[in-house]
Order: sequence, then C-alpha cells, then structure tokens
Amino acid sequence: METATCKTSKVFLWRQRVGYGAADFACNLVWQMISLYLLYYYTDIAGLSGFQIATMFVICRIIDGITDLLIGYAIDKTQTKFGKSRPYFLWGAIPFSVFAYLAFSVPLGFSVTHKLIYCYVTYIGLSFMYTVVNISMASILPALADDAQERTNLATIRQFFGFLGATVVSSLGLKLVDSFGQGDQALGFRYVMLLFGVIGTLIFFFTFFSVRENEVKVNKKISFGASIRALWQNKPWKIFALNILFMFGAYYLQSGALVYYFTSVVGDKKLSVVVATITSIVPVLSNLTVPFLSKLTIKRNLFMISSLIQVLGILLILFSEKNNIGIITGAIISGIGMGIKMSIYFSMQADPVDYGIWKTGIDTAGSLSAINGFIGKVAQAVAGGLSGILIAIGGYQGGSMTQTDSALFVISSMYLYIPMIMILISMLIMSFYKLDYLHPQIQKELSERKIVL
Repeated sequence: METATCKTSKVFLWRQRVGYGAADFACNLVWQMISLYLLYYYTDIAGLSGFQIATMFVICRIIDGITDLLIGYAIDKTQTKFGKSRPYFLWGAIPFSVFAYLAFSVPLGFSVTHKLIYCYVTYIGLSFMYTVVNISMASILPALADDAQERTNLATIRQFFGFLGATVVSSLGLKLVDSFGQGDQALGFRYVMLLFGVIGTLIFFFTFFSVRENEVKVNKKISFGASIRALWQNKPWKIFALNILFMFGAYYLQSGALVYYFTSVVGDKKLSVVVATITSIVPVLSNLTVPFLSKLTIKRNLFMISSLIQVLGILLILFSEKNNIGIITGAIISGIGMGIKMSIYFSMQADPVDYGIWKTGIDTAGSLSAINGFIGKVAQAVAGGLSGILIAIGGYQGGSMTQTDSALFVISSMYLYIPMIMILISMLIMSFYKLDYLHPQIQKELSERKIVL
C-alpha cells in the first residue's frame, strides 16, 4: 500500500510539474509570434505606419499596467473549489487563443482608421488575456508546493518549456507561414495563429486538470489598499522587485542591440544569427541543472553565481573583438549563466509570498505576481526607449556600411558595457536579500499555525 501511494505521489508530482511548465510553452508559442512578427505584420501586410503602431503599443502598455494590478487583485480575492489561480487557466484558455488569432487577421479591405480600431481592440484584448493566464502562472506557484526544492523543480520545468516554446517559434514560425500561405503571407499568419491558438488552448486545459492548489481560504473583506499596504511591509519582495528592473533591463537592452553590434562593430551579420541561436538553446540546457545546483547552496547565492557567469561571458565577447571562436565561447558562457539565473528567479518569486502571509496574514500572491510582471514590462519599455536615445546620440546611420566611432561606441555600450553594469547593480541589490536564511523557519511556523486567511 505504501509503495502504491509513493508511486501515485511521484506520478502526480510529475504530472503537475509538466502541466505547470507546459502553460509557459503555450504562452510563448503565442507571445513569441507577437514579439517577433506582429509589428512586421501590421506595417508590411496590414499597411499601417510604424508611428501609428508605436503609438498603439505605448497606449496599450499603459492599459496593460492597470489590468495587471486588477487581475492580480482579482486572483487574491478569488475563492473557488478549484483554488485561486487555477480557474484562470480554464477561463482564459479560449479567449487568449481567439484574440491571438484575431490579432493576425486584420481585415485588409478596411480603411486605415477602421484597421487601427480593429488593431487596438484585438491587441488590448490579447494583452489582457495574456495577463490573465501569465499572472496566474506566477501566482499559483506558492500554492503548488510548500517545499523550496519542489518550487525550484517547478520553476525549472516552467523555464524549460518557456524556452522551448520561444525556440519553436524562432526556428519554425516563418517557415510555417510560408508553407501554409503558399505566397500569401496574410493567409499564412492566420493559419499559423489558428494552429498555435488551438495548441495553446488544449495545453491550458491540460494545465488546469494537472495541477492542484493547496487549500487556502480567502478573506474577501481585504481591500485593495490593505493588499498594497501588506506588499509595502514585505521587505524581501521590495528588494526582489527592484532587482527585476535591472535584471530584465540588461536582458532587453542587450537583445535589442544584438543585430546592431554584430553588423556594425564585429562586421559579421550572420554571426548574430549564430549568437541568437546559442542564447536561445544554451539556457534551455543550463536551466535543467538548477534542481541539482539548488541543493548545493541557497537560492540567492545561485542567483549571484549565475549572474557572475553571465558577466564573464559578456567580458569574453568584449575582449574577443572580432574573433568568432572567442565570441561564440563567450555567448555560450553567458547563456549558461542566464539559463540558471532565470530559472532560480522564478523559484525565488514564490518565497516573498510566504513572508507576506507570515508577516501580515494577507496572501498577496496575485498582486505580487502582477506587479513583478509590470516591472518587467517597464524594464522592457525603458530599455527600448534608452536604445532609441543612445542610437540617436551616437549618430547611427541606418543602412550605412560604415559608422562613426561614436556610433560604434554607443552600440558596444548597449550590447556589452551597460548590460554588464546593470547585472552588477542587480547583484548588489540582491546582496541585501536575506529571505533564504529565514524562509525554512517561516514555512515551519506557517505550517504550525495552519493559517486561515
């Protein structure tokens, strides 16, 4: 009987791990298409101007920030027989996929004004539904496991599936568009998004039926203001949240400068494809080492070590100049660090939730996850804006084979110097994060109290 229970337990654990991780595959299957190709689709296929779309993206991002907080608060207030976060996978599955399909189905016969209205409605709808399923993914983690090691296992598998989804889109997305469209890109994009949408919906259903939240009762009388005050008393989370700005800022800034750096500074545009592939695949593999590595040291230390590895990789690229072998080696080292860091980041994200419950008696998993996500989006926006400013200051000439020394310095700064500085600042911030030492005692006390919210 004991053996059977043990086997059942292991089967359930792995079903839950795969079910949880697969949700990020579904998210990235759609969102990577949006990130890589939606702008191109709007300008080159739908026939809208870059300025019109840039304005729409800014407006939608502002709306996105508001909806992030609302969905987070809604999750914190939700109480169903299925849990707090889990129902949102079921509720969000079909609408998320439908809006993804609609975003790539702009009626080409419409006037410019009507096209823009259509784009605003569908993109806002898509961003909202992405918020629903993505924040649920972050907020549910503390409720899936109390054990720190199991949270790391779950976060690792989530990262693996997330990287896998992004890689599938990066390598196959346009090929599928060409194959389905047979020369008609508009048709090709529609069919691809229909396919990815159906797959995404089925995966979210699978996630819903595969995971189980630990039973928690929610005090519906807790106000939005009380939730915010509880968050403000959560010192470990404030340190963690500040780190997000620099951690993701470095990532987005470097990603945006990749093509510029290898085209203008290194003088080998094809090498950018090689490096981009390395930074997609290597993190998938290094991410798988995290469950083992996390047994050797605390999460904060693993975050610091992996950040340092990433910096060493960037330094090697810097000193390699135009040496391809050195650059590729540096990209591999940097990718190893990034994969480990991203995985442990998602594992750490759950722990301040426990601290908040222990400190204030209020479960703010939804609001905390929402704000974390919003800070990541702010980091992306800041990185994009900073890139544009630096390019303009440096006097970069688009399409020119030769660039001024100031332009080359600016590009190198965007790809190497500034990301390194931001990673080092991130490490400095995380040096004040002490929750790992206190967390076992917090979990013990919460278990003993059997807290009811």
